[in-house]
Amino acid sequence: MDFGENPMDFDIRKFEEYRENNRLEVKKAEGGLPVNMWDTYSSFANSYGGVILLGVGERQDGSFYTTGLKNEQKLIKNFWNTINDSKKVSKNILTESDLQTYEVNGDVVLSIHVPKARREDKPIYLDDKIFDKSFRRNGEGDYSCTREEVLAMIRDQTEDTPDMRILENFDMDVLNKDTVHAYRNRHNVARPTHVWGNLDDDAYLERIGAAKISDNDGKYHPTAAGLLMFGEEYKILYVYPEYFLDYREMLDPTIRWTDRVQSESGDWTGNLFDFFFRIYPKITRDLKIPFQTDGLTRIEDTPVHKAIREALANCFDNADFFVERGIVIKKDPDKLVIENPGYIRTGIDQMLKGGVSDPRNKALIKMFNMIGIGERAGSGVPDIFAIWDEYGWDKPVIEEQYHPDRTILTLPFTKRAEKASRKNKQKKQAEKTSESGKTQANKEKVIAFVSSGGEYSAAEIAEMLDLSPARTRVILKEMCDEGHIESTGGTKGRRYRMK
Repeated sequence: MDFGENPMDFDIRKFEEYRENNRLEVKKAEGGLPVNMWDTYSSFANSYGGVILLGVGERQDGSFYTTGLKNEQKLIKNFWNTINDSKKVSKNILTESDLQTYEVNGDVVLSIHVPKARREDKPIYLDDKIFDKSFRRNGEGDYSCTREEVLAMIRDQTEDTPDMRILENFDMDVLNKDTVHAYRNRHNVARPTHVWGNLDDDAYLERIGAAKISDNDGKYHPTAAGLLMFGEEYKILYVYPEYFLDYREMLDPTIRWTDRVQSESGDWTGNLFDFFFRIYPKITRDLKIPFQTDGLTRIEDTPVHKAIREALANCFDNADFFVERGIVIKKDPDKLVIENPGYIRTGIDQMLKGGVSDPRNKALIKMFNMIGIGERAGSGVPDIFAIWDEYGWDKPVIEEQYHPDRTILTLPFTKRAEKASRKNKQKKQAEKTSESGKTQANKEKVIAFVSSGGEYSAAEIAEMLDLSPARTRVILKEMCDEGHIESTGGTKGRRYRMK
């Protein structure tokens, strides 16, 4: 039993029902504070939080039993002394209320509630070794973070996101003019009276966050977001060596790719803006959504179209472009899968609730917002789920992977009723296959029974097969038609023998 999305939901009264999971760890603590308990503290803090139970063991079947604590007051004192020692633990994120003692089965048990650490406090590490002793939780175990994972947490500490920094080694000519003007045209359509519409390109790019004036030379230089949005792929790689965009369309099972767009192909810019508007029409081209009209005019931009734009924008806005494998978007006949590098900064639970926006690329989210794409209020993902529910599709799925960090959103296009119908068909087919197997086995029994040369009535064969007379007659008729046996006599005295 899990105790839900919040470790504070832990209830000692359900002790017998709990099992270890990614938010619950038990330790006997028979000799005092377990040394590896601090690994779990670090991993819970760097992941989604959890509860550590001291004075508890785990049986082979996963159930818990109490071992008790001999001197809990001394142990608690040692705990606070250790967690407040910066040479042992980088930061104490607990309060006194996070430790609670209970009596279970006559033994004293100590629960330690470890909250999820704030972004600016991560990583929580041990022994003054940030790259060697930072841990995270994966399944039921603690694992040591890779150098890349630690660097990702360090990058996420600041309010100024990496895409906001100025790239003083680049001049403005690294930005593709055609892409910049295509963006400006879309901005003019979305906001035709905007005050920035008459600015020259450099001043305009500064306003949207794609450029800044350097304090060193007083000249315009692109920001990292400007390079991602408007640059050429080979220039983007100078700043983001792991940058990669990949759209895969797999609509025919006999063909590996029915369509593919990659940033490294060299026949287009490879930047985010051009990628978005190359793949969005491909994704929405054959959406299976109900025909809608506004009076006599067909509505081309449905809530589903908006949801897909939101999902793509979220992918770009939350991608960690320093992490390997890049952005991969896969279109199958029955689903759309959107993958981006990087963990979810707010966590899956908060993302599903909405209301809190913490994008990894604040400058990019502003640029997409300016052309009417994306949602700043943190309601994007709940809106997507609501739209999928409204259309009766299977619920979207959000997953997180580690080594490397990766976020995966799957948007199914299968109707819930269709899925149930498909399951029923599969069940019926399985039952039919099973019944067919039984029938064949019974036919083999009949052949073995009559192969001695005698003649037998349907009643005698039915008794041998342990079947009803009616079912037995059906099997015997099939065997006669197939030529395996033959019948003799009239309807009442009919008997069966080998042919």
